[in-house]
Amino acid sequence: MIRSYYLFYILIIFTFTKCSPSYSKYIRDYNFNNTNSSPDYTDLNFWAAHPYKKDLADSIPAPLKKDYHYDSSVDVFFLYPTSLTNSEDMRWNADINDASINAKTDYTSILYQASAFNEYRLFSPRYRQAHLRSYFSTDTAAALAAFELAYQDIRNAFKYYLDHYNNGRPLVIASHSQGTTHALRLLKEFFDQSPLREKLVTAYLVGMYIPENYFSNLTICKDPTQINCFCGWRTYRVNYIPPFVQKESIKSCVTNPLTWSDSTALATADLNKGAILRKFNRVYYKVSDAKINEGVVWTKKPKFPGSFLLRTKNYHVGDINLYYYSIRENIHQRVSSYKKN
Repeated sequence: MIRSYYLFYILIIFTFTKCSPSYSKYIRDYNFNNTNSSPDYTDLNFWAAHPYKKDLADSIPAPLKKDYHYDSSVDVFFLYPTSLTNSEDMRWNADINDASINAKTDYTSILYQASAFNEYRLFSPRYRQAHLRSYFSTDTAAALAAFELAYQDIRNAFKYYLDHYNNGRPLVIASHSQGTTHALRLLKEFFDQSPLREKLVTAYLVGMYIPENYFSNLTICKDPTQINCFCGWRTYRVNYIPPFVQKESIKSCVTNPLTWSDSTALATADLNKGAILRKFNRVYYKVSDAKINEGVVWTKKPKFPGSFLLRTKNYHVGDINLYYYSIRENIHQRVSSYKKN
């Protein structure tokens, strides 16, 4: 199931990575000269985003700057998706000091995804992510070991964050793709059956299958202001259900990223207040609608300059970008609700 999912991912990654700038000229800035082979989270170099340093997650799309308000009373812990995607790279895990991977991560997912959450204190740990092939390799033992190594880095980062930075603040967990693979496990271990659940504003678990029975206590959010719950969606062209989704024996939890409910009613593109795509400082309005169907979100073919060339029916890489403004607005709603609770 996961294997099939990432075969699709390979086919579409080149379409939506056009939404990000070339990062190769920035690689020289990522030669940290660290001697550690494992991440040392006392060192800010091992954080892709951190409130104690300037990073690309601080970037604000130009149309949003006039209304930007920073709230240091709430934290966001963001887990980024796979950057180690080169099929010729035989590593199972990324080297934590790999300048190319770190630059690619920052100039793609940190800039274009993590920035959606930057009105709060934003933490995003670098981790020895599993290679993309880990999702579909026939070498199951090696793949599981790769995911385990990646998760242990994230777990260590989160424990360090709790011990040194949280100081009782309410917390948002946000993730996409491989980040969500690990965020699910993190939530199950630290929140699901723990008092820490009361500190969870919400979790945005984007781009992956979330079995309805995965958690014991955490539930999917039913409306835009509910707290201590999670949201999740996978985005595809209307009338398309990927074969691997058809094979899912347990229904996947899914949220409509325009209405923030689990209703199957269509949310029209008029409700989509803005997408951030190729040009970070330009907002595209009414790009996509959203409708829940069979464990995924359907949308009509997105409308933006050049979208007539878009042939794929799988919009995984655009899960956050297509609904960027909606996500940003919804965090405000849930934080406000949390503070009133």
